[in-house]
Amino acid sequence: MEDGTSKSLGYCGDTDDDYDVLQWDTREDCEVRQILDRVADKWSLLVIALLDRRSLRFSELRREIDGVSQRMLTRTLRHLERDGLVSRTVHATVPPRVDYELTSLGATLHATIRALVTWTETHQNEIAAARTAYDARVLAEQSAADAQAAERDEIARNVLSSPTMDRTPTRSTRSTA
Repeated sequence: MEDGTSKSLGYCGDTDDDYDVLQWDTREDCEVRQILDRVADKWSLLVIALLDRRSLRFSELRREIDGVSQRMLTRTLRHLERDGLVSRTVHATVPPRVDYELTSLGATLHATIRALVTWTETHQNEIAAARTAYDARVLAEQSAADAQAAERDEIARNVLSSPTMDRTPTRSTRSTA
């Protein structure tokens, strides 16, 4: 195997001995990246959080998650079920009833999500202040750039409208001998 090549599509390790296992691989075919993309999207996080306490029907989940479409919730639940995080139970009733609940694997992920939410709640004021400072800086930079552009435009207008500037086109004439 050549240096720098993967063992398989899902293999995310590096061929170097000094590979940092805590560094996430950024390749698209990396399973770790794919799993993180799946469980860290906003709908998955909300579904996992809601299913922590009890099983819920599809309609209950949809009602609880503001802004999710039926199609997106269906896709999210299917992905979570495929990954072994959510189980789906179909009850043979009329009308059919389907319940969703966290698996034991999904419950372990919920603890991690809870830690992330706790961190967010702890630092939300700092993040809000950083956003405000960033927005003010970007606005100031844009205002300065706009002022410089206006100044350049004014200089150009003054140069073009100056009476000392001869803007009469000249025609080259050939001398005939």
